[in-house]
Amino acid sequence: MSLRYSDEQRLLADSARDFLAARSPVSAQRRLRDEAVAFGFEPQLWREAVELGWSAIPFPEDFGGLDFGCKGLGPIFESVGRNLSATPLLSSVVLGGSLVLLAGNSAQQTRWLQAVIGGEQRLALAVDERSRHNPSHIALAAKADGQGYCLHGDKFWVIDGLGADAYVVAARTSGQPGDTQGISLFLVPADSPGVTVSALGVIDSRNSARLRLDEVRVGSDALLGNLDEGWAVLETALDRGRTCLAAELLGMAEQLFETTLEYLKTRVQFDTPIGTFQSLQHRAAQMYIDLALSRSALMAALATLDDAGHDARARARLVSLAKWKAGDTALKVANEAVQMHGGIGVTDELDVGLYLKRVRVAQSCLGDRDFHCERYCAHA
Repeated sequence: MSLRYSDEQRLLADSARDFLAARSPVSAQRRLRDEAVAFGFEPQLWREAVELGWSAIPFPEDFGGLDFGCKGLGPIFESVGRNLSATPLLSSVVLGGSLVLLAGNSAQQTRWLQAVIGGEQRLALAVDERSRHNPSHIALAAKADGQGYCLHGDKFWVIDGLGADAYVVAARTSGQPGDTQGISLFLVPADSPGVTVSALGVIDSRNSARLRLDEVRVGSDALLGNLDEGWAVLETALDRGRTCLAAELLGMAEQLFETTLEYLKTRVQFDTPIGTFQSLQHRAAQMYIDLALSRSALMAALATLDDAGHDARARARLVSLAKWKAGDTALKVANEAVQMHGGIGVTDELDVGLYLKRVRVAQSCLGDRDFHCERYCAHA
């Protein structure tokens, strides 16, 4: 397992870094927050990202994709983290698009994948039903109703849920909450009668939503994959999303680390740069070690996403390790950055605070540290 990106991945990394630095610096995210932009991202930026081929990276050429695999998403999300850039890449492509690709029939794939890759329409995954991520506890019911199904219940923390064209809804068609059997996936158009979407306020000011399904009726063609057998494909898509979030967290942590090192070199106290203080050097060294370990875990997780030789348990273990370590490291580095910047570290004028808020949200998204520690142990 290599700890470095391949030549092709480095080209993607360089392209993403230059593009986001020019078109989506941290100041752009501050503006989106201050102006309370409804969807949490700039549509023109997303169109340009689509033109660069970002939305096509993980999909086969048959659907207009680049057939690069999920490994190509790692460097993209690292650059996204470094710039705090907001796009629907995670929600529509990595999560929603993956589920249509992995579970959809030919008609569903033709209908949705080309639209997702082209950026013409957006998908959002509705899986969680409480603040803490745990997909096996799905309770939203989908009952057979004539030639289709009737869905009733609530979903919490739908990533980029505002303005989505359709939702991939994980529902329970048999069994009890806590069972991994009896979960099915449905494509629910956003304009379906009974669908209500409302904004969910989070500290990073991104597009998060609550979804209410009040006796929503869909046809049998809305079912993705086999009835009661959605768990395996759902976990596969979630692991792709978790790994991308780990890459984003690592990108944020590395940017914060570099910013803090520069501050330690230039901030002077008692006529001496504070970076010469041994206690601060020790803390910086520990951050460096944690960043190296996080990168190792991330590269191992990325390798499993496209490697057919890894079984589901091995993938789950390595992905949870990467998400846990990257989230833990990013929180530590963000907290250290605030402290080492002193009094200005807690002001809104400094970008450090924006990173800290996004780190806290991304660390909890699709499973926090406790969730992934437990999941790692369960698959050991």
